[in-house]
Amino acid sequence: MNVLITGAGGFIGSHLAERLVAMGHRVAGLDCLTDYYARALKEMNVAAIQRQGVAFLPLDLADDDLDEAVRGVEFVYHAAAQPGISATCPFETYARNNITATYRLIEAVRDSPTLRGFIYLSTSSVYGAVATGSEETEPKPTSYYGVTKLAAEQLALAYSRDRKFPACSLRLFSVYGPRERPDKLYPKLICGLLEDKPIPLFEGSEAHRRSYTFVSDIIDGLVAVLDHWPDCVGEIFNIGSDTSITTGEGIQIVEQIVGRPVRVDRRPRRAGDQKATHANIAKARRVLGYNPTTTPREGLARTVEWYRTHIVGRAHLHGR
Repeated sequence: MNVLITGAGGFIGSHLAERLVAMGHRVAGLDCLTDYYARALKEMNVAAIQRQGVAFLPLDLADDDLDEAVRGVEFVYHAAAQPGISATCPFETYARNNITATYRLIEAVRDSPTLRGFIYLSTSSVYGAVATGSEETEPKPTSYYGVTKLAAEQLALAYSRDRKFPACSLRLFSVYGPRERPDKLYPKLICGLLEDKPIPLFEGSEAHRRSYTFVSDIIDGLVAVLDHWPDCVGEIFNIGSDTSITTGEGIQIVEQIVGRPVRVDRRPRRAGDQKATHANIAKARRVLGYNPTTTPREGLARTVEWYRTHIVGRAHLHGR
């Protein structure tokens, strides 16, 4: 199949591109390589997927003409987004990169005679401070990120309901692993431990509980949609691990793997942070046959090794 992945230079998009190529699909990856975090890291990801045979398109969804990019495409995975809950990122940026970009992509592809499916990569952040329920739970986002991701998700599903646009939404839970954004907890923690530098930690965050999900388990859920597509149109699925640990427990696991205690630079509480996530994946298990298996210790050990090999000592890749 011909598959287009937006945000293919990012963490999840690059892993998805590699998996789909390995499965025998023809894959094109689109990304505008914004400067939200180190461009060099995204360029490294792009080089990796190009070596695997992915065609790369340097396009901005919110500005550029997309007609050629979507020509002949059968499935679109829309992973591109403005991530994070940084106070330095204005609402207008979230609205542009999450809502406007999604609208322009849908408009570009919705009348395509080849399109079979549009798969929107959403987030557990749409649920708000506590994300532990099923897909029927009322969304109560607490950040610009969660609000605009929910708006874009519902835009795609509105097209599905009203215009027979073949869309579904996958709400992802706390993804970690090789290539993760350097502003996230585990990259900061791992690089700090391996380079013996303090890491910033927000007040109260050690008690936050998360369904930390290794990236390969997330990709399993994303590709399972292709095998069950008729049952996915118009639907929402939670995709993540159905076990959870506290952030403090995750820190302890990484400390044990590296063999060194972390030094903490304590910061005030961060607005918009989720207090508890626990992926209810009963629907994904039933419909998609989804079954995440990687334990936190297994996934974090693999992540530490990747950062040790590819990132540590290269400040331009993680901004330290």
